[in-house]
Amino acid sequence: MNEEFISALKEIVKEKGISEDLIFNTIDDALVAAYKKNYSNTGNQAQNVKVYMNRETGEFHVFAQKEVVETVFDDVVEISIEEAKELNSKYQIGDIADIEVTPKNFGRVAAQLAKQVVVQRIKEAERNIVYNEYVEKEYDIITGTVTRKEKGNIYVDLGKLEGIITPSEQMCTDEYNFNEKYKLYIVEVKNGNKGAQVVVSRTHPGLVKRLFELEVPEIFDGIVEIKNIAREAGSRTKIAVYSNDENVDAMGACVGAKGSRVQNIVNELKNEKIDIIKWSKVSEEFIANSLSPAKVLDVEVNEENKSAKVVVDDNQLSLAIGKEGQNVRLAAKLTGWKIDIKSKSQVSEEPSTEETLSE
Repeated sequence: MNEEFISALKEIVKEKGISEDLIFNTIDDALVAAYKKNYSNTGNQAQNVKVYMNRETGEFHVFAQKEVVETVFDDVVEISIEEAKELNSKYQIGDIADIEVTPKNFGRVAAQLAKQVVVQRIKEAERNIVYNEYVEKEYDIITGTVTRKEKGNIYVDLGKLEGIITPSEQMCTDEYNFNEKYKLYIVEVKNGNKGAQVVVSRTHPGLVKRLFELEVPEIFDGIVEIKNIAREAGSRTKIAVYSNDENVDAMGACVGAKGSRVQNIVNELKNEKIDIIKWSKVSEEFIANSLSPAKVLDVEVNEENKSAKVVVDDNQLSLAIGKEGQNVRLAAKLTGWKIDIKSKSQVSEEPSTEETLSE
């Protein structure tokens, strides 16, 4: 190793944003291991060795470290007080003496090893830098470009690395054609042997939340809150919103002028239907709102078992339940209540409490 190598190494370290101490300490450790493997006379791996390397010139020295003792029983790790004082008159019993053992032909081995270590460490550091960059984006939104399909998985270019959309995170309405761009939700960032792996999703409710934050300034600023989201990806989403400012209409802010804001999100989600619901701390009101677009006549709640009985007009029953029960299913998921819906005529046909008792 020489000054040119050290200078080039420092330039790389600066360019890559890697810790200089990390690189040099790793080189020191590697040189110690190389010395023990190739030059230790005893072959005793318990021998204490340290390497000192000048970080400006690249010059290095290998030192065996031995304890200063009165009587030597193991000359691999011990040195007599007489011998130690010949090296340095200040040594006392119990001190650790440094004895230079740098082999004459160690320079070539050291240079090759140092270069290997530096290359490996830089690769690891770069992977860690990329991992840390993306792990900070976990649970956030990112744009990815489809690169390939393989074994049911979709791979997307995220910039510095490749993301994966597993089958469970894919929307049935997406085609995932080559070079097609999608907004994606980062579900998880893993740090593996081959570097960071990013799992992204098109089905996660978090994607809808982030899209609304991008489209609606009032949400981004905290004026309007998203209280909850229930989603069946590719088909329908219900989102409950609340305004912290009485002068701001939460639902209106999310819809936008002529429906422009919500329409942008619908387009991104390939025409997935989105119901924007007004959240309320009053359970009856929130449950009634959650069944939109159906109009609710009455809601009776049972706090003990978190269930609700809902009454609607006869012509609203199918709308309230939804195709294959989707509307009421999403409403239940959104509110956290079990919901039983009946039409007005069904309720009128049920025997009253008094009639039941008389029977």
